[in-house]
Order: sequence, then structure tokens, then C-alpha cells
Amino acid sequence: MKKPAKKSTSAKTLTAFPGRLVLLGAGKMGGAMLDGWTARGLKPKQLVVIDPQAGKAIKAQAKRGLALNPKPGPKAKADAAAIVIAVKPQMAPEAIPPVGLYVGKSTLVVSIMAGRTMRFLESVLPPGTAIVRAMPNTPAAISRGITVAVPNAKVSARQRKLATELLSAVGKVEWVKDEALIDAVTAVSGSGPAYVFLLAEAMTKAAIAAGLPADLASRLARETVAGSGELLHRSELDAATLRQNVTSPGGTTAAALAVLMGPDGFDALLTKAIAAATKRSRELAG
Repeated sequence: MKKPAKKSTSAKTLTAFPGRLVLLGAGKMGGAMLDGWTARGLKPKQLVVIDPQAGKAIKAQAKRGLALNPKPGPKAKADAAAIVIAVKPQMAPEAIPPVGLYVGKSTLVVSIMAGRTMRFLESVLPPGTAIVRAMPNTPAAISRGITVAVPNAKVSARQRKLATELLSAVGKVEWVKDEALIDAVTAVSGSGPAYVFLLAEAMTKAAIAAGLPADLASRLARETVAGSGELLHRSELDAATLRQNVTSPGGTTAAALAVLMGPDGFDALLTKAIAAATKRSRELAG
């Protein structure tokens, strides 16, 4: 078996970020991004956070220069290099228009809200705003997420680069040209962590049914899924090759895969599941 090659984990710093960064919503995802930005050198005095429910960590940064929930006024106008929208979709119609005060000619707006389309964003922000719609996933909480982004026609090459730098604070970034693909992205990587957690859950139940103690079954399933994911992350080999490397002809793994890869097996079920999630994403987006 070929020794897996460790992939580079280096990330660009934000020490040269060109101005102020406004974060609307500092919940789990917004908070994870904020942690990533400051870890990469963004200074608290460059940050504006708008979130009435901000936690202790953000309030502590406010003592070091971060502007927390400033009242709108003349100083707020057109001075943001970028605005990141991380509020819940149902809060968007009321929460977004006030941040329009920060939008200038060169301001980039990045939305990580699920379900809120580019058309909606353009309707609640000043005309001509450069907007990037992005879909991250929950591993962003440990800086191991994957985000897919799509720009509107107003986004320049410089702004796209800036968006990449901001989004890469919580993991890898991919770009698409067609916003319609975001529904499938949501179904694959957005909802995907739940599929992996379900795998660990199902393996635990199956291990208990096979006679293992519940606590041992849970540990074996958890560490197997986590370790295999890390191997896939570090390896230059694709998933199919890694699977084949574990499978000896006529062995135990081959016996299990004959069930999982059968006509009604894992491939067919996951295809149906992702199709259902894609359909629901389109329905929610209107």
C-alpha cells in the first residue's frame, strides 16, 4: 500500500486585510469564521460584529478594539472592505438592510446563509453590490470545512480573491459559475456531515447486534470513521483506490461490500438521498 502523502495545511494570513470587516451574525458558523480570521492576523480594531446575542469571547475582543453592535450613523457609511452575512435565513429580511450603510463602491458582501438566493440578496442590498453566495459545512467549526462559492456579475477578480481568503479561514474553498448548482452542493457537502454521522451511528448499532458491548461498539465505530476520514484527507489516492486497498478477494471486507454495493445498496440509497436533499433545497429557496 502506498504511503499516504500529507497535504499542506498552510493558510494565507489576513494581516494585510484592506480595511474594515463587518460580520452580521456571530453564531456557530459566524463565530468559527471570526476565530479563523483573528487566528490569521486580522486585528480586532478592523472588525465590526453585529449580533445582539454575542457571547463572552466576542465581548472580550470588544475590549481590544472590536466594534460590537455599533449604532448606525455617518461613520458607518461605505467604509467596509467586506461584509459577511451569517444570520439565520428567517432573520434576513430585517437584519440585512441596515448593513447597507457599510456598503461602498468597492465593498464585497459574502453570504453564508442557506436558502437565500442571489436574487434575494440583491433585492435587500444597495444596487450594484458585489455579492458572493457561499455554502460552508459544519466541520468549519474545527477549520476542516469545505465551502462552495458563486459570485454575481459585480464581483471583480480582486474581490473573488478576497472572498477566498475570508472563506478559507474555516477550510477549503471551491468556486462554481452557476448558482443553480448550490442546491446540489447543499445536498452533498452541506448536509453531508449528517450522512457520515449516520454511518457511525449505524455501525455502532450493527456492532452491538453482532455481540459487542455498546461502549466498545461506539468507540470502534467512532474511531474507524474518524481515522478513515483523516486517511482520505491526507492521501493522494482517491476514495475508490483506498477502498480497494482494504479489500482482499474472498475476505471479510469483500463479503460486507457485496451487500453494501448491491442493487439496493449504499450507492443507490445515497443517490436517492442526495436527490431528495437537492429537491428540498430548491423548494426552500423558492
